[in-house]
Amino acid sequence: MKCASVFFLLSLVGLSGPAGLWAEVVRVIIDERVDVLGGRPFGSVGAYERIVGRVFFVFDPANPLNARIVDLDKAPRNADGFVEAWANFMVLRPKDPSRGSGTALLEVSNRGGKAILSYFNGARGSRDPTVEEHFGDGLLMRLGLTVMWVGWQHDVAEAAGMMRSFLPSASDGGTPIRGLVRADWTVDRPEQSLGLGHRANLPYPVADPKHPDNVLTVRDGRTAPRRVVPRSGWWFASAQDGRVVPDRTRVYVDSGFAAGKIYEMVYVAEDPKVVGLGLAIIRDMMSYAKYDADAEFPVQRAIAIGISQTGRFLRHFLYQGFNTDERRRQVYDGVMVHTAGAGRGSFNHRFAQPSRDAHRYSAFFYPTDIFPFASGAQTDTQTGVTDGLFSHQHDAAHLPKVFYTNTGYEYWGRAASLIHTSFDGSRDVALQPNERAYHLASGQHFLGRFPPPDASRLPGSKAYRGNPLHFQYALRALLVGMVDWVWSRGEPPPNTHPRIDEETLVRLEDVQFPRIPGLAFPTVTHDAYRVDYGPRWRDGIIDNQPPVVGEPFGVRVPQTDEFGNDRGGVATVEILAPLATYAPWNLRTGFVGGTAELTDFIGTYIPLPRTEAERRQMGDPRPSIESLYDGRDDYRGVARRAALQLVEQGFLLEEHVDAVMRRAGEHWDWIHRN
Repeated sequence: MKCASVFFLLSLVGLSGPAGLWAEVVRVIIDERVDVLGGRPFGSVGAYERIVGRVFFVFDPANPLNARIVDLDKAPRNADGFVEAWANFMVLRPKDPSRGSGTALLEVSNRGGKAILSYFNGARGSRDPTVEEHFGDGLLMRLGLTVMWVGWQHDVAEAAGMMRSFLPSASDGGTPIRGLVRADWTVDRPEQSLGLGHRANLPYPVADPKHPDNVLTVRDGRTAPRRVVPRSGWWFASAQDGRVVPDRTRVYVDSGFAAGKIYEMVYVAEDPKVVGLGLAIIRDMMSYAKYDADAEFPVQRAIAIGISQTGRFLRHFLYQGFNTDERRRQVYDGVMVHTAGAGRGSFNHRFAQPSRDAHRYSAFFYPTDIFPFASGAQTDTQTGVTDGLFSHQHDAAHLPKVFYTNTGYEYWGRAASLIHTSFDGSRDVALQPNERAYHLASGQHFLGRFPPPDASRLPGSKAYRGNPLHFQYALRALLVGMVDWVWSRGEPPPNTHPRIDEETLVRLEDVQFPRIPGLAFPTVTHDAYRVDYGPRWRDGIIDNQPPVVGEPFGVRVPQTDEFGNDRGGVATVEILAPLATYAPWNLRTGFVGGTAELTDFIGTYIPLPRTEAERRQMGDPRPSIESLYDGRDDYRGVARRAALQLVEQGFLLEEHVDAVMRRAGEHWDWIHRN
C-alpha cells in the first residue's frame, strides 16, 4: 500500500479525534485472517492462523519516555498534539490461544524481510509464508509462540511482503530542514551509475543537484586520502535506453566508476524522516499485545529477536531505554541479539539511513561500532566519556534478559570482543546477571552452503570461499532456553565465549592459526574507532561528513586450535568431530582492489587432508582424517557422542540429533568423494 501522506491516511481511519491520555497503538486494521496450511495442527498446540494488516500509532512529544526520539518535536502533530505514523504487520498465532505458550516472539525485520522461520524452523525463507516449505519442522509453532513482524524501517524497497513503516518528516516550523547525507561504494567492477541508497533501500534524494556542498571523492583504500572528482565529470543522473537522464537518487560518472576504488558522495538532502520512531514502533507494538485488553493477539510474555542489522537495532533499543513504554511498563521480557557484534547503528539521528552498517571494506565509518560497547559503564580514558549500554534506562528493573549470540565472523568483522572486554581490550569484564554471551565458534555471519559450490574454490588452494558450519541448531536450543528463562522455568547455559584470562581471546598477531599451503592469513580485523561526527552529534545531528576518524579501540579475536577452528565458544559437532577447518574470515583474494582486506560476512572452509600421504604431499600442518578416525563408523560414533554432549549442555535439542548425524555422514561422504 502506497502512502503519499501518513496524516491523510490516519484521518481516513478516524484517528484525528481524541486518542486518550496516553499515546500508543490507536487502531489495528486486519486485511487478512486465514488458517496456516489449511488448519494443519502443530503438535499439541494445534492449528495456527495468519493475521496480516496495518497498525496505527500516535506518539506524545511531551512524554519524557519519547524524549530521545530525534526531531520528534519537529514532526507535524494532529489536533491532540500527537505525532502519527503507521506500519504493516504480520502475526502467526495459535488459533486456540489457550493451547499456546502465551509468549510472543517478535522479529525486528532485517531490511523488511522475515528470517526466523528459516533460522528456527529450518524452513525455506519467504517474505510471504504460506506453504509447507515456508514452515519447516514447525518448531516455533510447536513451542506455542505468537510470531510477530511489524514494519519499523521507513526506507525499505516497495515490494510484496516487505515490512515497512510510514513516518513523518521533520521541519523547522514548516520550513524544510536540510543537511548533509553520505553514500559510499566499494566498486568491484566498472559501473557507469550508482544509486545513493544502501543496497536496495530507498535513498534521500539530493535537494539541489547544483549545490556546492555536493562532493564526490575517490580513494584507493579505506583510510587512503580522498581525491575530489571534478564536478564537470559527474551528474545526478542515470542511464536509460542509451540516454543520460536527470535522477536525484543516482550518480552518473562520465568516465565510469573504476573497479578497485572506493567512491564517496556527500550531498545536501532535505525533509529528514523521524527515523527514531522505528524504535518506538517496536516498543509500542508489543506493549499493545501485552497490555491492551482489546488486543487482537494478546500475550503475557514477550521476546524480541534481531539478526545482524536488527541485532544492532536491539542493542540501540536497549541503550536508549526503549524497553519502558509511555505508561512506564516493561515491554520485552527477553531479547535475543544475534550477529550484531558490538555494534549499534543509524536508527535515531537526523537523516539516518538504518541500512548503513560499517564493515572492514564497505560502508565505511557510519555510526555503528561506537562507544559504549559493553553493558556496564566504562570510562574511555582518551575522551573522558563514561558510558555503558545499560546506562540510560528509565527504569533499571525493566531491563530484559538478554542473549548475545555471535559467530566467529563478528569477532573479526564486527568487534564482538568489546561486549565482554574493557574498551582497550586489555582485560575481561563481567556481564550482568540478566545477560548471556555465546560465541558460535568458527561460524560465518550466516549459514553457508553445503556442499560448497565448485565455483567457490579459491585458486591454488583446497579452500572454499564460504563457511557451511551449521550454528543454527545451537540457536534453536538457545531459543528454548530463553523461553524458559523469561518464564522463570530454568537458567540458560552459562556464558560461553573466549576470554583473555584463559588465553582464548587474543591479539591478531598472537593467533596460532595453522599455516595452510595456498591460504593467506589475515593481517587486519575490522576495528571500532573513536569517530567525530561533529558538535551536534549528542543531539542526533551529523555535521562532519565524512566524519573525523580517531584512534581504534582494542579489538581481539578468538585463538584457534590445531585445526584452525575457534576456541572458547559453543563448539558444534563440526568442531568437536572435525573434518575441516572453518575459518570465520575470508580475504578478498581475486578482487581488483583490497585483496588483503576481509570479505563482508563470509568465512572460509578448508577440508582436512584425508590421509597421511596426502597431508605430507600437501605440506599441511593439520592432522589428517585418517589419523583421527578408524573409518566412517568410528567418525559417526565420535560425532554422536559430541551431539549428545551438546544436548546435555543446552546447545542442541534432542529432536535435532538425527539431523545433525545425517549432516555429519553427508560431510564425510562428500569429503571422501572430492
